[in-house]
Amino acid sequence: MAKDRADNADDVGAERAAALRELIEYHNDRYYADAAEIADAEFDALLRELIELETKYPALVTADSPTQHPGSTQQSTFAPVKHRVPMMSLDNAFSNEELVAWGERVERALVGGIRFVTEPKMDGLAMSLLYENGKLVSGGTRGDGRVGEDVTANVRTITEVPRTLKGKNLPSVLEVRGEVYMPLRAFEELNRRQGDAGLRLFANPRNAAAGSLRVKDVSITASRDLAMFCYQLGAKQGGPTLRTHQETLAWMRELGFQVNPRIEAHDDLESVYAFCQSMQEQRHSLGYEIDGVVIKVDDLAQREELGFTSKAPRWAIAYKFPPEERTTLLRKIQVSIGRTGRATPFAELEPVFVGGSTVGMATLHNQDEVARKDVRPGDTVIVRKAGDVIPEVVGPVVQKGKRRKPKWKFPTACPVCGSPLVRLEGEANHQCINVECPAQRVQRIVHFASRGALDIEGLGEERVSQFVREGLLVDAGDIYSLSLDRLVALERIGERSARLLLDAIEASKPQPLWRVLVGLGIPHVGPTAAQALATGVGGLDRVASATVEELVECEGIGQIIAVSVQKFFGLDRNHLVIEKLRAAGVNFDGPEPAPVIEGAASLAGVSIVLTGGLERQTREEATAALIARGAKVASSVSKKTTFVVAGESPGSKLAKAESLGVRVLDEDGLETLLSGGPDALPDLPA
Repeated sequence: MAKDRADNADDVGAERAAALRELIEYHNDRYYADAAEIADAEFDALLRELIELETKYPALVTADSPTQHPGSTQQSTFAPVKHRVPMMSLDNAFSNEELVAWGERVERALVGGIRFVTEPKMDGLAMSLLYENGKLVSGGTRGDGRVGEDVTANVRTITEVPRTLKGKNLPSVLEVRGEVYMPLRAFEELNRRQGDAGLRLFANPRNAAAGSLRVKDVSITASRDLAMFCYQLGAKQGGPTLRTHQETLAWMRELGFQVNPRIEAHDDLESVYAFCQSMQEQRHSLGYEIDGVVIKVDDLAQREELGFTSKAPRWAIAYKFPPEERTTLLRKIQVSIGRTGRATPFAELEPVFVGGSTVGMATLHNQDEVARKDVRPGDTVIVRKAGDVIPEVVGPVVQKGKRRKPKWKFPTACPVCGSPLVRLEGEANHQCINVECPAQRVQRIVHFASRGALDIEGLGEERVSQFVREGLLVDAGDIYSLSLDRLVALERIGERSARLLLDAIEASKPQPLWRVLVGLGIPHVGPTAAQALATGVGGLDRVASATVEELVECEGIGQIIAVSVQKFFGLDRNHLVIEKLRAAGVNFDGPEPAPVIEGAASLAGVSIVLTGGLERQTREEATAALIARGAKVASSVSKKTTFVVAGESPGSKLAKAESLGVRVLDEDGLETLLSGGPDALPDLPA
C-alpha cells in the first residue's frame, strides 16, 4: 500500500514536472520574443517549483529541462552567433537567509578569505560583444547560452559600445559581456511618441530595449537611445593578466567600456546584504530599472576553484527584489470621485500580491490613459506597484486569437450624485460639477483627518462615509461637534471605540498651523507650501487676508499657489468651515519665529536638506537651529543645495545629492556647521 502511494506520488511529480517544463519553455520563448505574457516574478515561481521537484525527485531531471540550460531555444529571424564562452544565467536568492546559505556554501568550498563584489542587476537584455585585435566584429544576444542572435548592426548604434578599443597590448580576441538597457527618460519619450502616433505602448523599459534591439530596421534602434553597462569578460586571448574582478572592471573602463559606477567591494556578507537593501531603497532614483543585485566572488582564481553547474556559476548569485509587476485579471473599470470633484477611472482586479502587498484596485488616471493603454474589462493586465506608489495598470497582455470585450467608454454622469461629468478644453480630467456631491464631501473630510494633515486616527473613508450618510458630518468642521451619545447610537460603534475616536479628535486641536492648511485642501498647497505659508505669513487669519503680492514674498510661494490661496479664502463655504474650526479651538497660530542667535556663525545663503533620522536631536530641532543661523532648509535636493545632512536610513535624497555632487554631512558635520559655519568643516580629500 505504501509502495502504491509512493508510485502515485512519483507519477504526479512526473506529470507536474513535464507540465512545468513545457510552460517555462513557452514563457521563455515569449520573453525573448518581447511578447511576455506573465511578469518576471511569476516566471521565477514556476522555475523554482520545477527546481524543487527535480531536487526531490532527481530521476525527473532531463537534458532539455529549463533548469539545465539558460535562455531560450526559440527560432530566430537573425543569423546565429556562437559564443566563444557560454553565457550562463545566475541562481537567485530571494531573502537574506538564501543569500547567507549561498555564502556559506562558497566559504566551505574555499580556503582563505573571500572578498565579494556587488553590482545593480540591470533589467535589460544580456549582450556579448566580440572584438578581434581591438575591433568590434559582432554583437550577440544570450540565446540559449551557447548560440545567440547576431544583432551587430543594431549594437553599433549604441553610443556606449566602442567600435575600437583604447590602449595598447590589446587581446587578439576579447568577449565582453553586459546589459543593454533603456534609460527611464528615453522610455518615457519613446512611449510618448508611440502614443502620439497611435502605436502600441511598451509595457516596461526592458521590453522596449529588447524590442528596439531586435528590429531589422537599424534606424529604429538608433532612434531609441539605448545604453549599455559592461560587467564581465568571456573569451580573452592576450592582453594583461587579471587577478580579480575589480581589476577586470578597471581595465574594461580603460578600454572604453561603460561600467556601472555603483559597483562596490565587500569583505563580508553582512556588508553585501546592506548594499542590497540600499539598492532596493534607491532603485527608483537611478534613472534606469534594476530588479536586484548581483553578488560575485572577486578573486578569479577562487572562481576557477568553485566552477559551474550546468546552468550557472557557483561563484555568483542574483539577489532578487520583491516583484513590482504581476499579471492578473481586470474585472471592471469604475470611476471614483475625489475631494475636488475629479473623476478618476480605476481598475477592479483579481487580487494579486505585488510590491509587498495584495492589490485589488489600481489607478487608470484619466480617459486618455485608458484609451492609450487600451485596457478593457476581461483583459489579463500587467499591474505595477513600486514601493509606496499607488498601484497602476501598465497595459494589457494581448493574446492572438483571444476575443476581447468592447472598448470601455467614460461615463457622462457622476456615479454617486448623477450630475454631469465635464471635461474642460485643455484639461486631462473630468470633473463632477456638483460641489455638494456626497463623494466629494467624504473625500474632503477624509483628507482633513489624514496622516499628512490633522492625523486623526480612526477617521478613515469607511467611517466618514457612515457619518455623512447618518447626517453627522457635512464638512471637516463638524468633526469637532461629534459626541459620545451620537456615536454610540450608530451601528458597529461601541463605547470604547467612540471614546478613542473622540480622544484622537481632541488631540488634533493643537496640531501646527501647516497641518491645518494642508487639511483645508487648498489646491496646490501641500506640506512644503503649507509650512512656507505658516512660517512666512503667520497665523491662519493673516494667510486668509494676505494679498497675492504679500503671499509671493514668502520663500517657496509662487504666483500659482498665491492665487489659489486667495481664491480659496474668498469662498463663503470655506469661511463656514474655518469658523467651525475656530469655535472648536483648533490651532490657528503660526510657529514662533526662530530667535536669531547672537554671535553664531552665519549660514546666510546656505541651502540645506535633511534626510534620515538624527540621534542627538529631532529634525524639527535641527531645522530651527539652522534657520536661526540664517540658513534655508529645503525639502528637495537640487543643484542649488549647499549641503545634505544624512542621518540614519536616508532616503532617495542621498542618492540625488551624490548624483549632483552635493556635499553630504553626517550628524557630526551638522554640529560643526552649526557651531563654526561652512569654514569650520574639514576640506574634502583631493
